[in-house]
Amino acid sequence: MTETLLLQIQQSTPYWVALAFFAAYPIVTSIMWIITALIFRLRWENAGPPPRPDAELPFVTVLVPAFNEEAVIARSVAAMLRLDYPAYEVLVVDDGSTDGTIAALEPLRADPRLRIARKLVNEGKALALNDALPLARGEILMGLDADAEPDPQLLRHIVPHFDEPRVAAVTGNPRVRNTDNFLSRLQAVEFSSIISLLRRAQRVWGRITTVSGVVAALRKSAVMDVGGFSPNMPTEDIELTWKLQKRHYDVRYEPRAIVWMTVPLAWRALYRQRLRWARGLAQVLHKHSDVLVTWKSRRLWPVFIESSLSILWAICFVALTALWTVSTLAGVPPVGATPFPNLWGMAIATICLLQLTVGALMDRRYDPGVMRFLPYAVWYPIVYWAFLALTTVVALPWLFKRPPQASIRWHTARVGKEA
Repeated sequence: MTETLLLQIQQSTPYWVALAFFAAYPIVTSIMWIITALIFRLRWENAGPPPRPDAELPFVTVLVPAFNEEAVIARSVAAMLRLDYPAYEVLVVDDGSTDGTIAALEPLRADPRLRIARKLVNEGKALALNDALPLARGEILMGLDADAEPDPQLLRHIVPHFDEPRVAAVTGNPRVRNTDNFLSRLQAVEFSSIISLLRRAQRVWGRITTVSGVVAALRKSAVMDVGGFSPNMPTEDIELTWKLQKRHYDVRYEPRAIVWMTVPLAWRALYRQRLRWARGLAQVLHKHSDVLVTWKSRRLWPVFIESSLSILWAICFVALTALWTVSTLAGVPPVGATPFPNLWGMAIATICLLQLTVGALMDRRYDPGVMRFLPYAVWYPIVYWAFLALTTVVALPWLFKRPPQASIRWHTARVGKEA
């Protein structure tokens, strides 16, 4: 009975459609990302906005939301105070920390550029950012996570974009600082070859999925124009990006704007992080699905469709893997699958490795050390794809949920580099 059912499933039309999509999607998207990222690299990346004299540079507020960041915040804020920029402040918004976050900043309080706004009750990152907006003296806000260490030239690369009045946000290029083990080195490759490459490609498309909260410059008036940060969304940065672009603001990517960040070193911590990201994207797609029927939002169609197809591919990955596993255990040879590499499987792996290599080569000028970790790329399609597909499928119910009414709290758990 079981064998018959498994054979019927694997001979059905839906199975073959899913199998074809599962095989074709990574090849088509990788080729598309590589080509469009190369267009960005050759046409725009080397040029960038022209530098401006110091006297003409606008005042900037470096905005740092924090909750229980005792282990990392002093080192990060010290790096922020070393930025090579003539006029800026660092505004730390402590969202009801219960550890020594404030005490860790005491040695830096003598610098008049450092300001600290302390909330007594933890209400979540989005509300902390909203509360800080009226306190910021700069029209341009440079949002940085409390564990981020910016390159000294960060503001000089990112601020000139705001000479264009339609520019509301510019996301920078986060790099992995704590490359101490296998998992963190995989993430170092990922941030070059997947995230950075995709942002280059999306700039050619005209819209970006998200300005990463770890390094995102924002125009304060534009943020307030769209109602500020949404406290009931798991990923306030993705949500804000879509709100700005639906209002027809321009969102950009500046690869020269480097920030060094701490990534999870344990699978459990990475799972929690990626599950939150997947839930956040799912809810953003649910909330903003109206873009598909709005002609004025047509430039968002490519990122909406691509994001939706990535979720569909994760579903196929998990479902087909489960089906093939059950079939093998039941003594039924899986149709269209083999535990040994075949022509199509090798084609997928080769294109994936080509994409990883191209991404690393593009970013080596900003992060030369990333080339040392390129050999870890061979594990990416074997290990990392399965992990990310699983988190996406676990987060799938959020695609059909309305955002909650209450604000979403954050529960940072950083212990030095182990965060």
